Amino acid sequence: MGRKHRMLAVAVRPGQKNSVHLRDDVRKPSVKDVPEGRGVLVKTLKVGVDATDREINDALYGNAPEGDDYLIIGHECFGIVEQVGSAVKHVKPGDYVTSTVRRNGDSKYDRIGRSDITSQEEYYERGINLRHGFMTEYFVDDAEFMVKIPKKLKHLHVLAEPMSCAAKAVEQAYLAQQRLQVWEPNLAFVTGSGQIGLLATLALRNRRCEVYTLARSPKPNLKARIAEGLGATYISTEKTSLKKLAKKVGKPDLIIDATGCSKNSFECMKVLAHNGALVWTSITGGKNKFKIDGSKINLEWVLGNKLLIGSVNANWRHFERGIADLALGEQTYPGVLKQILTHPVEGLENYQQMMDLLVAGSALKVYVNVADDPNDKRK
Repeated sequence: MGRKHRMLAVAVRPGQKNSVHLRDDVRKPSVKDVPEGRGVLVKTLKVGVDATDREINDALYGNAPEGDDYLIIGHECFGIVEQVGSAVKHVKPGDYVTSTVRRNGDSKYDRIGRSDITSQEEYYERGINLRHGFMTEYFVDDAEFMVKIPKKLKHLHVLAEPMSCAAKAVEQAYLAQQRLQVWEPNLAFVTGSGQIGLLATLALRNRRCEVYTLARSPKPNLKARIAEGLGATYISTEKTSLKKLAKKVGKPDLIIDATGCSKNSFECMKVLAHNGALVWTSITGGKNKFKIDGSKINLEWVLGNKLLIGSVNANWRHFERGIADLALGEQTYPGVLKQILTHPVEGLENYQQMMDLLVAGSALKVYVNVADDPNDKRK
């Protein structure tokens, strides 16, 4: 197989810790790989990475696709369309796109395009579980999973995927709260100021909520500047606890927890207002143990009609909602969102630098510049 039919990719060997490596033997995909003329071939420009990629390299989870002993990582992609199948209508060559992450299984939810809420125990996610990811020079996928990104938002590139998760988390709360017939949250807490926390802050500000974004680090810091640049109030939990904040400003109608800390996830349950909703967006790892007053939580939650929602991943509709949030955010808070993109890495060959930044844990957003934008060369 000649070089023109192969491409570089960054992969791991699932189950083997610290196995991240560069491959040069991956077949370059073709638009014909997808049947019925539904294929979209994309030249990868940038790929974002986060704690998920680090944890997969730590062999905490992740499985290779059937027939392979490696998993190409990367689930946050941004690229430019090179070729489309005959049945593809909503994107064309030259368009900027991202792609969703979940892929369909066999449940009734998968069959209606809701792989993000599959009822199967086994799930399929590109770059995470049983499907190769986007950390390659090219990728191809079914048009169903392709989402167009406006040219004026290309500077936010890999934020489309985490923004979709934040947008879905907020949407799920509003949908679930239709049970109350009338629910207009005014006060919201966001716990955690990583990319999901900050983007959830944006989604809530776009819905006219007063938002308090909580994280450990005291001001001044970059995350605080971004949160306050989005019109929220940043609170350091080292100085003000959740309980003290709720006593001061009132119990929130809505909490989005994006900390990845199980203790914090349960602490949020203690301060939620009556008829409120708490959304958990992150998976909490580790083996830390702590005590909770289960009886008190049970009493307050039953009598208070409170709701706990788990939200994971997103489908193309949430991606489009997220892109709309990004667009409104750019107009309302110009220049703020770009600050999230803190640590670029040049080229797939520098995969170890990418992983080192993730392990260090101090970078807000790491992403890999896979290739130059051909549109820039034409100018």
